[in-house]
Amino acid sequence: MSDYTISAIGHIESPYKQKFAIPRQPRLVPQAKAKLIFAPDFNREEFVRGLDEFTHIWLLFRFHETADKGYSAMVRPPRLGGNERKGVFATRATFRPNAIGMSAVKLEGIEYKNGQLSLLLAGIDLLDGTPIIDIKPYLPYSDAMFDASAGFADTRPETQMTVEFSPQAIEFVNAQTQYPDLHDFIANVLKQDPRPAYKKQKDGEQSYGMTLYNYNIRWQVNGEHNLVTSIEKN
Repeated sequence: MSDYTISAIGHIESPYKQKFAIPRQPRLVPQAKAKLIFAPDFNREEFVRGLDEFTHIWLLFRFHETADKGYSAMVRPPRLGGNERKGVFATRATFRPNAIGMSAVKLEGIEYKNGQLSLLLAGIDLLDGTPIIDIKPYLPYSDAMFDASAGFADTRPETQMTVEFSPQAIEFVNAQTQYPDLHDFIANVLKQDPRPAYKKQKDGEQSYGMTLYNYNIRWQVNGEHNLVTSIEKN
């Protein structure tokens, strides 16, 4: 077998500053906006000429925060509650032999500002700083296979989780103007129930925190209800 050297063509500027709370798949949270910032060697508009004719693109990326932790032949998919093992190649787990992932995301625009080329993206599921190793246009006639089946992940993950904001949290959301979709963004992230599988099986009130953009968000979970208790600037 041969070894290959792959250089990143850019990196992602994402609202997700930690792995916790990132959706399991792309486009589950449409309000998750991000930028792909091109590296110097690829910071030319020629590289993306014609890309604005497509509404969606594939991103191939590197799981940079777990790449040094090796891989496992068998993993426990969160979709199965973390209780059943599947072969790593039957999943989209991060602990893979080459630590390569792929996401189909919405392309909202191409920006060339102050000498920097960027793609404006939505529905992202990538950690801030994720290295991008390739971009390909999404082709509906070829990539969307409507007669396909997907085994244990055949349907969109749904929860019964509800979300409520405390008066303090609502006041903060309404006062900030930088992110107009902040309320819906937080709500949709929490509706995905980002807790580890073993936590979902525990009774009683649980408290959590996450960082989205530059905000520290605290919330409580009781049964299938989320209460956002506070939002503060980091």
